[in-house]
Formats: sequence, structure tokens, C-alpha cells
Amino acid sequence: MTAPEDDCIIHPRKSRREREIPPTGILCVNASEAKEAVSIILEAGGERRTLHNSHLVVAVDGGRFVAGPALGAPAAALVLEKLIVLGARRIFFLGWCGAVCSTLPLGDILVPAATLSGEGTSAYYTDSSKPEPSSALSSRVEEVLDTIGVPWRRGTVWSTDAPYRESRKHLQKLHRTEQVVAVDMEFSALCSVASFRSVDFAGAMVVSDELWRANWRPGFKDELFTKHRRQVLKGFLEKEM
Repeated sequence: MTAPEDDCIIHPRKSRREREIPPTGILCVNASEAKEAVSIILEAGGERRTLHNSHLVVAVDGGRFVAGPALGAPAAALVLEKLIVLGARRIFFLGWCGAVCSTLPLGDILVPAATLSGEGTSAYYTDSSKPEPSSALSSRVEEVLDTIGVPWRRGTVWSTDAPYRESRKHLQKLHRTEQVVAVDMEFSALCSVASFRSVDFAGAMVVSDELWRANWRPGFKDELFTKHRRQVLKGFLEKEM
């Protein structure tokens, strides 16, 4: 159950030494994308900032920021709260997901059009179990993916805090009754935070593993997965977002 804002004890804040960041930026929840994105921005003359236990850089032209990693809903929510109080208003998400249906193979891209919360963070921000991403930002993500030529589809993602407790029966039920096509750990919580703070949030996920088979099929080293995640990261960094 959500608490009234004026009854909360701790609020996100910007310290006197912290500077505003650009309103538009990219949040990479996984360490590999975050490391690559931060390196690209810094090599181009960007500036490193301080951000919790994560990284934050601002492009040399001041046009965008990159932040991450932020694995798991509670950590990702903390990072997003800080980004918002520093000035973020349009946040593009880049992450991975596990597919729960055969129509979403390894290396494909999912643009979440809807979410279902299975994590514990969202309930503190909203009474809805289905927080939504920004439709306008989702459309922009799709446009970028079209320009870089990678296969993508829309779908519903279920976010969980416990990846080692995903049961085959539960995932099959979510796919059948809620049209869930993929699983991640952060997206629904980040949608909840963004909605609560009245900022725009959307993103894309690369399919890193298949959960619908008789045996789990990890693809974290798969050639197509690696190729597509780098293409998407490059597109996010180079295109006007």
C-alpha cells in the first residue's frame, strides 16, 4: 500500500555540490552495457559524475547522460530516483530479458508495451500491478530500432525479484492469462517510479535466455545476442532520443 508523500521520512535530494544533468538519458541496468556506454561517452570527451554505487556520465555536448548498472528493482529504483532529482525527465532503458514463449528467440528485441509487477518495489509507488511505460518514448525506441535494422516486437514483461524461483508452471500461466512474453528484474518497478514522479520512461530489452524450453537455455555468450545488444546500445547512443 502506498504511503502519502508528505508522510515519507526520506526524500530524494540534490546536494549543493551536485549539478543538474540533461533531461534525456539512458539507463543501462546490466554491467556490460553500462561499462561500454560509459567508456564511449568518456572517450568522446564526456564528464564523469557521482551516482550511488553506479556510474553516471554526461556527454560532451551536454545533450544526454548515461547511467548504470542498477541490477534488481530496489537498486534500479534508487538510481532512477536520484537521476530524476538531478534533472532527468526522459529516461530510456536498456536491459535483458528471458523469453517465456518460442516466438521470442535469443537475440531478438522486446519493446515492453505493458508490464506486470512481480517485484516488491512497485507497491510502494502505485496501487496498480500493471504500471505502464511512456507510449511516446516507446514509439521513439521503435523508430530507433527500425533505423538500425534489428528484429523487435512489442509485448508484456513480468518483473521479478527472485530469478532463481521462477517456476515453469507459473510462467506458463502468466503467458496464458496475462500474455506475458518475457521476464526481467527491473522494468515494472522503474515504470512505477517514473509514473509516480511524472517523468517519461520506456526502453528495450534484448532476449538473453529462453525459459520456455524443457531445459533453460542461457544465451549470454550467444553470438547473435552479443551482436544485437551492441547494435541497440550503439543506436541508443548515436541517434537522437
